[in-house]
Amino acid sequence: MAKAFTLTGGDRAGRWVVTCDHASNAVPPEVCDGDLGLSASDMERHIAYDVGALGVAQAIGEALCAPVIASTFSRLVIDPNRGEDDPTLLMQVYDGSIIPANRGATADEIERRLELFHRPYHRTVAEVLAARDNPLIVSIHSFTPQFLGRPKRPWHVGVLYAEDRRLATPLIDRLIVEGDLCVGDNEPYSGHLPGDAMDRHGVQAGRKHVLIEVRNDLIETPEQQQAWGKRLARVLEDTLAHTDL
Repeated sequence: MAKAFTLTGGDRAGRWVVTCDHASNAVPPEVCDGDLGLSASDMERHIAYDVGALGVAQAIGEALCAPVIASTFSRLVIDPNRGEDDPTLLMQVYDGSIIPANRGATADEIERRLELFHRPYHRTVAEVLAARDNPLIVSIHSFTPQFLGRPKRPWHVGVLYAEDRRLATPLIDRLIVEGDLCVGDNEPYSGHLPGDAMDRHGVQAGRKHVLIEVRNDLIETPEQQQAWGKRLARVLEDTLAHTDL
């Protein structure tokens, strides 16, 4: 059976814990024999995973001596950044593409995918966090520069949060100081999504946390991912050094 996650650097001693919810575009063989019915080009798009996010997350983990927990299945299989009762947990249409294998999926099929993939991923995140004293969570995502038929997005990087802004506010301020970045404050999405990964492991548990979105055309290559990961790690450490978190 396909494993639902990878854990890199589980013995790293840093305070930060890095997660990457949409790290992979893989469809495990347990789901429709590994084929959702989409074209190869669609499976390479942002609809299937967060392009470049895993490389950035791994670079941050190395720089911060932090463990990195990453999903190993496409968000179209079941979305680990959604609560179990969220209507977008299993997408049937996304940015102009129909996902044939998800059309008409039964409640039993959704439950099966939750048990195989969604829940093991979150159990591992919870275990890694529970083993650390006062951890800081940073979740790494990427976003498309433009949805079909919609305006281009100007942001280079976005910082998402819900009601807990303890880490988000000073991080936004520090990114703005960089001087060459268009920084999204809860853009291009709102960070308030009840039941999502940060709500589950951050808000509900009272842990300091933040979700960072990087525009995916900036992190297409391994070199770009390394550069952004090192830069974000430096900014995160600078943020921590100038707060009482």
